[in-house]
Amino acid sequence: MTALPPRPLALALLLPGLLAACTGTEEVPPALRLAVLEGGGATLRTVTPDGSAADVSVPLGDNRGVTLDTLPGGTRVALTRSAGIESRDVNLANPVPFAPPPFTPVCLTSTAVSAARDRLLTLSDCNGRQQLALYRQGGSIVWTANLPVLTVVVFTPETPRTSIAVIGDRAVVARPALGGGSETIRVAQENTGDLVAVASTPLTTPVIRDLAPFGGVLYAATDTGIQPLTDVGVPNAAATLGAFGAGRVDRLWTSASTGGAANLIAAWRDTTLSGNSSEPLRLWDGTRTSAAVVASVAELRDVSFGIDGNLYALTRTDLTRYDTVFGLQQGNWNPTGLLGGLSDARAVTWLVPPEGGVGN
Repeated sequence: MTALPPRPLALALLLPGLLAACTGTEEVPPALRLAVLEGGGATLRTVTPDGSAADVSVPLGDNRGVTLDTLPGGTRVALTRSAGIESRDVNLANPVPFAPPPFTPVCLTSTAVSAARDRLLTLSDCNGRQQLALYRQGGSIVWTANLPVLTVVVFTPETPRTSIAVIGDRAVVARPALGGGSETIRVAQENTGDLVAVASTPLTTPVIRDLAPFGGVLYAATDTGIQPLTDVGVPNAAATLGAFGAGRVDRLWTSASTGGAANLIAAWRDTTLSGNSSEPLRLWDGTRTSAAVVASVAELRDVSFGIDGNLYALTRTDLTRYDTVFGLQQGNWNPTGLLGGLSDARAVTWLVPPEGGVGN
């Protein structure tokens, strides 16, 4: 892969199907609803910033939620639960299960979507036994794969977490390596249509803290900055994104990975590991010399880029909206608190309600 700097694209080019609310030729982004996973994954709830509908809360029981992803069209959300994936509508109702992965047992721990949002890759990790399932957006399985045995048995706060990413029908896994650092595994079908994909031999690399897609490139959050992965799965230090400098990055989000409407990359240093009370949430649009600081944040859990031009930042206890358009242009992020007093929040994503708001 050759790392290319992000190029700004018009909203209409990225999401033409979602911009139906127009006046003349001026395209107006729809009002959004947010889905939030909290209570350590025990509760799924919504918040509607414009107040056009009553918000709902859904208990998930022992089959707890893991993460949330907006499906193409924006009217349904993919809810990854520990035992499987399902899609739900903007009311968090009408659950439609994805095909069950052929694993016994199933212990889903994370899900990643492709930049085209037509593939969802999920990881099952049952005490180090790791397996992958790649899904189409409708819930059918493209392939499954068994990963080589995870050799790390002692974990510390500094041990990098397992991260997954998908481009097309190919997957990349970055996980801790025995003796320190990380190892990457590439997973793909040997032949088109194969239901079982093949995992490569693990390749030792410097520490990789997170992965996120941007166009046809996967970027890695490392201890020396944000770096693209080469074709063999190694961070390319020579192509480090200068806008973020060469310091450590623990979490990485891109508009491609959360369904946003602009080419944006957000990065954050984990406060539980840095020892600081807060760390800057930094944002880059591919044109600035250096990334802009959105806010100083503690206990950040998730970030989602909405098609309305806002960044939604979820901490353990709060959900806050930031205006990326005015923020990048004028330094006015217009922070707006949407939810407070949350308990162990985990994930946030956006949905597009029917015209006029759900329930009206």
